[in-house]
Amino acid sequence: MKVPEGLYYTEDHEWLKVENGAGTMGITDFAQEELGDIVFVELPEVGDDFQQHDNFGVIESVKAVSDLYIPVSGEITGINEKLLDQPELVNDEPYQEGWIVKIKLSDEGELDELMDAEDYREFLKEEA
Repeated sequence: MKVPEGLYYTEDHEWLKVENGAGTMGITDFAQEELGDIVFVELPEVGDDFQQHDNFGVIESVKAVSDLYIPVSGEITGINEKLLDQPELVNDEPYQEGWIVKIKLSDEGELDELMDAEDYREFLKEEA
């Protein structure tokens, strides 16, 4: 199971890559593996504003439907439109082509509440 360095992680198994006050987020390798084959991703609209931990969409697999939670407060600046036709990209490349949304962070201090790769690996061990 991949847990790349340099990303932030949540207890809801989402990842966030931050560069210059903007973030790209998706679900972790662990999450996509647990869900199984992804068949649908409901995306928000560009321009939507969310507070940290808000539900912003849904991801559906052959096994389950799961809510998606925003790891930090901010405005959606981009959505991965490829997922509308190819939701399986989340399974194939959760940290690359399978990203879900881009966010303009409104409070970078919220990053302190997220886990780094080492903490996330420990979290996974405790959950097992």
